[in-house]
Amino acid sequence: MHRYHARRAARAKPATGFVTQPEPRTIGHFARGRQLIAGNYLFAGTLTEAKDASIWEIDQSSPMVREELHGCNWLDDLAAVGDAKARASAQAWVNDWIDRYGTGTGPGWLPGLTGRRLIRWINHGIFLLRGQKKERSEAFFRSLGQQTLFLSRRWRVTPPGLPRFEALAGMIYAGLALEGMREHVAPAMRALAADCRTEIDADGGIATRNPEELLEVMTLLNWAIAAFAEAGQQPPPPVLDAIDRIAPTLRALRHADGSLARFHGGGRGLDGRLDHALATSNVKTPPGEGLHMGFARINAGRMSIIIDAARPPTGLFSANGHASTLAMELTSGRRPIIVNCGSGRSFGPEWRRAGRATPSHATLGIEGYSSSRLGQASGALSNGPEILVDTPTLVRCETSELPDGRRIELSHNGFQLTHGLTHARILDIAHDGRGIVGEDMLTTLSSDDQRRFDSALDQSKLQGIPYAVRFHLHPDVDATVDLGGTAVSLALKSGEIWVFRYDGIGRMDLKPSVYLENGRLKPRATRQVVLSGRAMSYATRVCWSLAKAQDTPDVVRDLAPR
Repeated sequence: MHRYHARRAARAKPATGFVTQPEPRTIGHFARGRQLIAGNYLFAGTLTEAKDASIWEIDQSSPMVREELHGCNWLDDLAAVGDAKARASAQAWVNDWIDRYGTGTGPGWLPGLTGRRLIRWINHGIFLLRGQKKERSEAFFRSLGQQTLFLSRRWRVTPPGLPRFEALAGMIYAGLALEGMREHVAPAMRALAADCRTEIDADGGIATRNPEELLEVMTLLNWAIAAFAEAGQQPPPPVLDAIDRIAPTLRALRHADGSLARFHGGGRGLDGRLDHALATSNVKTPPGEGLHMGFARINAGRMSIIIDAARPPTGLFSANGHASTLAMELTSGRRPIIVNCGSGRSFGPEWRRAGRATPSHATLGIEGYSSSRLGQASGALSNGPEILVDTPTLVRCETSELPDGRRIELSHNGFQLTHGLTHARILDIAHDGRGIVGEDMLTTLSSDDQRRFDSALDQSKLQGIPYAVRFHLHPDVDATVDLGGTAVSLALKSGEIWVFRYDGIGRMDLKPSVYLENGRLKPRATRQVVLSGRAMSYATRVCWSLAKAQDTPDVVRDLAPR
C-alpha cells in the first residue's frame, strides 16, 4: 500500500520551489564525507569499495543498509565537506534516486524514512540545486512534492514512536518550505501535538527507554519549531511543553564526557549532537530528583554514574530493548571507564542478539539466563521482531545521603521465577568522586523463593547456581591485574589511575570483551572485570570497590585526544 500511494502521489500537482531559502540544520562528519567521495561506502557496519559507482549500486540486502541509504543522512556528511566533488556526488546520487525509485518503487517508501529523507533534501536544497539544469531542478521539486503527498496519506498507518515523529516532522518541514504544500501543515501539526501529549510521558521519557532515540525525537521537534518560526507561525503548545519535559531528562542521561548513556539499543550519539539539541531548545531546566526515563543518575566530583533502575520496555516497544536491569555506566571527566557493550544491530543479527543479553551489561547475571528473556510477539505479530518477555515485574530504587557521600539501593526480581532469587545492588559513592563501593547480592525473599532455589540447586547437583558480576571496560582503558591478583589497575588516557578490588569471595578475572559501536566495520576489542562464583545458600554477597589511586589528583588537565 505504501508503494501504491507513492505511485498515486507521483501523478499529483508537484511543488514548484522553496518558499524561502532553506538553511541546513543537520550535522555531518567531514571524514565520512571524504570516504564517500572516494568510493568507500560504510553503512551499518558493511564496507563496500566501489569507486565511481553510484551509491545505489551497493548491496542493499541488509535492512539496516537500506534504511541508512534511503534515509539520506549521508547528505549531511557530503555537505560537511562542501566542495565541488562533494556537491557533484550529492547531486548525482539524489538524481539517481529520483530516476530509480521516484515512481514509487524500491524500499525507501516508508513514512518514517520518507520524512527523514525529505528533511535532508530540503536542508541541503541549495547545495543540491546549485548548477543543476532546469529539468533536473523540476524533477527534484516534483519528487519533494510527491514525497510530501505520500506522507499526508500514509502517516496514519505508521506505528507510534520515532518513525511517526519523523513522518510528521517531515510533512511539516516540507509543507512550510515548499510552494503549494501549505495545506498539509495543519493536519500534521495537530497530529504532532497529539503525539507529544501521548507518546512523551510526564517525565519527558518515551516507551522504548532508548536515550539516543529520545534525542532524535527532541531534534525533530526542534526542527519543527524552527520551521514554524521561519514561517511566522506559533508552534503548538504541546510541542513546546514536550521539549520542556525532554530537555531535563536528556541532561540526566548525559555523561560527564557529553555522551549519552548506552541503553536499550541507543548509542553515545554523534559528537556535539546532544549539546546542540539542548542549546537549540533554550530549555535550561536542570534534572530533578528521582528517576529519568527509568534511569538513576549520580554526580560526584568528576564522576558520573547512570544506572538502569526501572522495568525494561515491554511489547513492541521492546523490539530493541536490552536485559540491562541494574546495569551501570561510569565516566570520569572525558573518559568512560565502565560501559555496556552496546547495540550490535549494525554487525548482524547474532551480534544484535548478544548485545541485548544480560552478560553484555555491567551488572550481575546468572549463567545461561538473562534478567529478561527474548521471545516472539504473540498473535498477529508473531512473525515480528524478538521482544523482551519474562521481564522483571518489580524494580526498586532508593537513594539516601551518607555522611561522606550518597547511597543508592536497587533490586529486581528477574531471576525469581527461574531460581527464586532477587538481585540487589547497593552503591556508595563518595562526594568527591574519588571512589565507589558496591555490593551485589542474590537472595530469596519468601518461602516460595526458597523452594524454587532448592529446586534449582538440586538441578545443579548441589554444585550451586553459577553467577557473574561483570564490569565491561571502555576500549581506551588500559587494564592490568595487580597486587598479586587481588586488584585490577585501570589507567585512563587522562593520566588517572583507578584501582578495582573485591572482597575475595569467588574469583576475579580480567577477560576479553567487545565494545559495539555504530559506524565501525567490526566490534572493538576491550576487556571486562568478572567476579564469578556459585550461590549455595539463600543469600550470596559480592563486595567490590573502584577508587582512584592515592597519588591521582582530584583534578587533571586532560589534553589527550579522544
